[in-house]
Amino acid sequence: MSGSLDTAVRVAAGRGALPRYLVAATLARGADAGATVGVVLLATVSQVGATRPALLGGLLAACLTAPHLLGPLLARWLDRAPDGRGRLAAGFVTYAAAVSTAALLLGRVPVGVPAALLVVAGTCGPLLTGGLSSRLAGLLDADERVQRRGQGWDAVTYGVGGSAGPAAVAALAALAGPRPSLVGLGVATLLAAALVVTLPARVPVRHGPARTAPAARGALRALLGPGPLRRVTAVTTLAALTGGAVSVLAVALAVDLDREAVSGALLAAAYGGGNLAGALVVTAFPLTGEPERLTVRWAALGAVGIGLCAAVPSFPLAVVAFTLAGAATAPLFAATLAARSAYAPDAVRTQVFVSTAALKVAAGSLGTGLAGALAPLGPRLLLVAGASIALAAAVAAAVSARGHRGARPPAPTSPLV
Repeated sequence: MSGSLDTAVRVAAGRGALPRYLVAATLARGADAGATVGVVLLATVSQVGATRPALLGGLLAACLTAPHLLGPLLARWLDRAPDGRGRLAAGFVTYAAAVSTAALLLGRVPVGVPAALLVVAGTCGPLLTGGLSSRLAGLLDADERVQRRGQGWDAVTYGVGGSAGPAAVAALAALAGPRPSLVGLGVATLLAAALVVTLPARVPVRHGPARTAPAARGALRALLGPGPLRRVTAVTTLAALTGGAVSVLAVALAVDLDREAVSGALLAAAYGGGNLAGALVVTAFPLTGEPERLTVRWAALGAVGIGLCAAVPSFPLAVVAFTLAGAATAPLFAATLAARSAYAPDAVRTQVFVSTAALKVAAGSLGTGLAGALAPLGPRLLLVAGASIALAAAVAAAVSARGHRGARPPAPTSPLV
């Protein structure tokens, strides 16, 4: 009876909330993706007066991405709130204010001031990604097919935001300059904050037996202790390491194929377009099966796609290969969302979502840096190395899961078709 009542409450509270969630998520993730591009462009403006614009742009971008590792601390603060909407919106507003103010001050005050503001924004960044995703399950009916479709829509927001955010920055920067484009991202984040406070209050979502744990230790136990969540986290983090290198290696591969370096942008766009197409597919046809197995399967397929990128003999085939590799990233992301929802303890759900998002961002940043540092080795060798790392992680997770599956009952699944 209580389970039926919980479901009824969740459906009544969440009716009509999903469209607002999706708009807020797209705005926030577009701003998060576009801000990195925006600060790099701003560093090249003559009024900033940078003697080495590329170096300054890289350092400012690192100020936005590196603090994502502090996300779990903020997530614990969010988890402790009876209703996290206010705190989540406060993080969005802080992000918007910090990015906009940094954009307006860069070149007009010592560079340490805008850099510090970008660090503040970067600390709030995980709230725009994993923090917001942690609320999705509570907006949907408990039916597994509905949950999986919602996770597919969440993947769409990442695909659209990741493509539209940088594109909007580039367009606005061409028309009015990088400063207004970054302020525009701040406005978009404020709109997202306004939508977040209209979402229903958080209702705990339970999958089978209650999985409560003390907040101080539950997140570490969930992420580091033996079990499916640790394996899923390891696989997705190493896959993100490879994914972070794609944009750098796309440019290098275009040159290797006797094309202009700018053609590498087309390969990166093909990767992003594949991601968006994959997200639309998993929304129309939700994934089926156990989340851990889905994560491992799609991580392996993504690794194969990256390996194909290393083997292409011509540029048109490279476009196809990058599109296929990108298409695997959306189902992988949807599977990881399902895994977090299924395996995260209720008391530390937000911490788990934000921690894994922070790890992915940090791994992606590391992958980008390694690709640049190891560029003399050649793009094909580095693509093979990245594919091998991701594939090895998937195989290791599959072997480990098989060894533990005999010691515990299989996770319940329900037919989704």
